[in-house]
Amino acid sequence: MKKLNLFVFFMSLFCASAQAQNDLNDFIGEKITYSIKQMGVKAGEAILSYEGPASKDEKEYVLIVFKADGMNFLDFEKIYADPVTLMPKIVERDLNIFGKKEKITEYYESEAGKVRIVKTVKGETTEQVIEKKGQIDNIYCFIYRYRRDADPKPGESLAINLPTLDLKLKLKQKTKLSVAGKKYDAVLVQSDPAKYKLWFDTGKQKIPLRIDGAVGVGSTTMTMKSYETKSTFASLR
Repeated sequence: MKKLNLFVFFMSLFCASAQAQNDLNDFIGEKITYSIKQMGVKAGEAILSYEGPASKDEKEYVLIVFKADGMNFLDFEKIYADPVTLMPKIVERDLNIFGKKEKITEYYESEAGKVRIVKTVKGETTEQVIEKKGQIDNIYCFIYRYRRDADPKPGESLAINLPTLDLKLKLKQKTKLSVAGKKYDAVLVQSDPAKYKLWFDTGKQKIPLRIDGAVGVGSTTMTMKSYETKSTFASLR
């Protein structure tokens, strides 16, 4: 009887964990639009979307797209991630900051702790290799892993090693957040060192409601202004 009770107990834990996870396919077609502010002044608009399975160089990935557009900047990123681990593999960026245009492709060997950065400016191409201990990550990949996986425990640290910075992200507190004309129950995830603050909806979809930090276009605050899904688009037809 004791063995049976233990079996039931561990199965219940497994089921609870599975229920806490999201299927990445549920995010396909999702479009999150943000208002960007720099130093409290409206600076532009950003869109984050999960495109789902995508082929690149005869390999299969999942594709995350981020675009930030403002008066003096454009940051367009296509992030090809491993479909299982959601770690970055290839990141293609088109940048135009105050008229300075750059094309950047980042090739990640996450397990080896390497990223090769190929940059083209005014027809000249340069390469740089960054090596560090641990897997090299991407902030948008982290956001979707957080949304896919079971909820972290309060105070639990989640490591994220970016090409130029190593961080620990910690679940700080639950709070209320009013965005897009609606009040949400949210959880704040903050980095150490203090580089990023991310507020996620506590509902099943764990929508990233606000992102503070150097995300694509320098030190910014991105606040959600609209959230659309495939079902939203279908209902508008």
